Amino acid sequence: MIADYPFELSNGPAFVRLDGFQPEFETFVKLEGLNPAGSIKLTTAREMVESAEANGILHPAVRLIESTSGNLGVALATVCAAKGIPVTLVTDPNTSPRSVRYMQTLGAQVVTVTDRDRNGGFLQTRIDYITHRLAAEPELVWLNQYASPANPRAHRKITATQIVEEFGIPDWLFIGVGTSGTLMGCLEHFRSIDAPTRIVGVDATGSVTFGGPAGPRWIPGLGTSRRPEIFHDDGFDKCVVEEPETIRVCRQVARRYGLLLGGSSGTTLAAVEAIGSRIAPGSRVLAISPDLGDRYLETVYDDDWVLARFGPNVLERVGAGQDFARGLPRQLTPGGFCSASS
Repeated sequence: MIADYPFELSNGPAFVRLDGFQPEFETFVKLEGLNPAGSIKLTTAREMVESAEANGILHPAVRLIESTSGNLGVALATVCAAKGIPVTLVTDPNTSPRSVRYMQTLGAQVVTVTDRDRNGGFLQTRIDYITHRLAAEPELVWLNQYASPANPRAHRKITATQIVEEFGIPDWLFIGVGTSGTLMGCLEHFRSIDAPTRIVGVDATGSVTFGGPAGPRWIPGLGTSRRPEIFHDDGFDKCVVEEPETIRVCRQVARRYGLLLGGSSGTTLAAVEAIGSRIAPGSRVLAISPDLGDRYLETVYDDDWVLARFGPNVLERVGAGQDFARGLPRQLTPGGFCSASS
């Protein structure tokens, strides 16, 4: 393929089997980090920008502004640089320094808010900042990944379609939930074709998206301190994972498979592990991996960072090579809920 713009290279499907991840069924990951922006958010960013163009929202005087924990910011900076659109990206202290440098190198203005919102996160603080800027600067346009129908539409059109056409119909599909765009889009597509796939939304402890109590989170990607407008809870299965489990699974997958995955991917695979004993033998299980692990080298894969936030127990369990197949004795019924904890 010869592309006119780098962001057009976002659509190549790649699936990897994790042999032996669970003993009774096959586990696969759909790698979304193999594009110029390094994450699944390139699909989202491209759809949102091109939708705004098609609707006449963008013109030469417009500047974009968006809230991001990292990956969408990099993706928007990639698309906007190629299209010559000025963009301001509002981040927080959990955003990887590598991601911030990446955005700035592509020409984006990066603003970092530091005050936590009432739920202990930064999302509402980022949105409040954007709201104030919009009121003062009429030339600013907020694409708003949390409310834009272009977000789930991107994954209904591309992500879900790739799975069906290139992988086939999985028996189980595990999807991490941040803005919930990927989950909502995949749910729409799989239900539109009456697929029997059991879809599990995976979130992080401390996120309020599934209705759990708010709490501080350290790993960007999954979870929110404010439920996104595009999220609709219509009875799909859910699993909530504690961040130490994310770190353990990320590190063990790296050492066992030579695959350096991002935090959201580790969280999603921890959910596969958590309910593995409830999945029928011989099933084909697919987990969506939103990004690779290079942006997490200073966090998830850094011993000092892990020790300062979670203590030595996580590192001890990684070093002991704790069995992936341990599972948790929680039955997941239709529309059910499980938790993966240390």
